[in-house]
Amino acid sequence: MTLALDAHDAHDDAAPTVRLAAEAQPSALIAYQKKPVEFWPTAAVRLAVESGDLEVWQRIVVALRRDPYGRTARQVEEVLEAAAYGIGKALFEVLARARADLEADERADVARQIHALIDRSGLSGREFASRIGTSGDDLAAYLAGDVSPSAAQMVRMRRLSDRFARMKAQRSARPE
Repeated sequence: MTLALDAHDAHDDAAPTVRLAAEAQPSALIAYQKKPVEFWPTAAVRLAVESGDLEVWQRIVVALRRDPYGRTARQVEEVLEAAAYGIGKALFEVLARARADLEADERADVARQIHALIDRSGLSGREFASRIGTSGDDLAAYLAGDVSPSAAQMVRMRRLSDRFARMKAQRSARPE
């Protein structure tokens, strides 16, 4: 199903309406139909946003969710910045949600890595926090995925975990 803007609505101040387009009409996006949206030039993204084609919009949404800071996201921002489109608010919302979801996933991944570093070190959470120079509350926030530590703290955590893991291995390798 292809949707298109009614021609008379393009000149009105009112929001454009979406209508079913005749299937026989060739789409200006036909050259990009088989390519992933991530490989489209900005002009094609602009045509897609203007097209009113729901299936094309859905492809853009999938690309935005897949890589919310990627090339397509930047192109959509550029296209929507230049002109107001009815779909613009929805695409910005998709982009904001995709970015928020990605950031939550990243914080959860960091939390899993920190858990693994603590386990590997053999230290208690309180001792681990103290040795990396942070409070128990801050470490708890990292482990809950509420916030992420700085890159320097992550390096410090890895080094601490490595050092204590080596010490454990050396102790267990000693003959009794």
